[in-house]
Amino acid sequence: MGKRISGIQQVGIGIPDVHKAWKWYRNAFGIDIRMFEEAAEAALMTRYTGGEVHARHAALALHMGGGAGMEIWQFTSREPQPAPFEGQLGDTGIFICKVKCKDADAMHTEHARRGIASLGPVHTRPDGSKHFYLKDPHGYFFEVVESNEWFGPAPYGGGVGGAVLGVSDVEKSLKLYRDVLGYDHVVMDETAVHPAFAPLPSGGQTCRRVVLKRSQPTEGAFSELLGGGEIELVQAMDREPRNLFEGRFWGDLGFIHLCWDIRDMKALGQELEAAGFPFTVDSSSSFDMGEASGQFTYVEDPDGTWIEFVETHKIPIVKKLNWYLDTRTRPQDKPLPKWMLKMLRFSRVKD
Repeated sequence: MGKRISGIQQVGIGIPDVHKAWKWYRNAFGIDIRMFEEAAEAALMTRYTGGEVHARHAALALHMGGGAGMEIWQFTSREPQPAPFEGQLGDTGIFICKVKCKDADAMHTEHARRGIASLGPVHTRPDGSKHFYLKDPHGYFFEVVESNEWFGPAPYGGGVGGAVLGVSDVEKSLKLYRDVLGYDHVVMDETAVHPAFAPLPSGGQTCRRVVLKRSQPTEGAFSELLGGGEIELVQAMDREPRNLFEGRFWGDLGFIHLCWDIRDMKALGQELEAAGFPFTVDSSSSFDMGEASGQFTYVEDPDGTWIEFVETHKIPIVKKLNWYLDTRTRPQDKPLPKWMLKMLRFSRVKD
């Protein structure tokens, strides 16, 4: 299990304005590589958009230091809706996006210099990793956490390193994240009132906090760029959680989905089906995303959180030279040459 995972590819972020949001993320995290950007209709997602096809504008942004990207996503055919309640730590869904850094103390200081307010001081986890929290202008929570997974130089910030997901039952959630996706190394598993959570909504309540990484390295074309990342499951012990997307559409405001880059969609689908997580959306074959293409599918975790899988077929390497890579012509288990992926730096967006 987990052998077909090439790493977390991106977290989907529903926002009111793609370009304003991305400018802030460039400044806060250094995520400035444009993998693709397009305006289109989400025709295959009607299961989660009220049975109607809606249009959107989206950009996939990466960091050359490595890690997953941000799919910054904006409805253009309707007004994106916020949650009708303030989300609390432990509410089911993606509550926090993790962003990698090399030195949390240095990032904390640099954010203060740039006028980006952190939510409290730097804390240290049992594994020695330092981390801290902050909010973006939309009120979304981010955790800046130290990582030793890097693709290239990272003088400032890093890519997405995972997510904090609220779950109603950790043991049920492990059947997907540990048993199928391969996040089987337990960094911490503690039930307590966690001091680091103090600045977060309901952060002073007792919760079970489980941080997971992979014991085996990822494989595949983009594995060295993406890395394994980490998944943090938080279960509120003193209250019943609410679903963060309760009564709303996929694509509305907030962290929409967590996406893994994978190999052999058919075989992965069989594993997921056997584990009780069948595909709920399946593009079936190569789906054109403007400057990139691939097959994508969705499953729901035990609490209904949207999990996406993408088998990438084509990506732009240097668009100015009309250089695109078709990954289907290469061995599935081998990473792409670093020199080739480093060419993505020519797609950097500068302010």
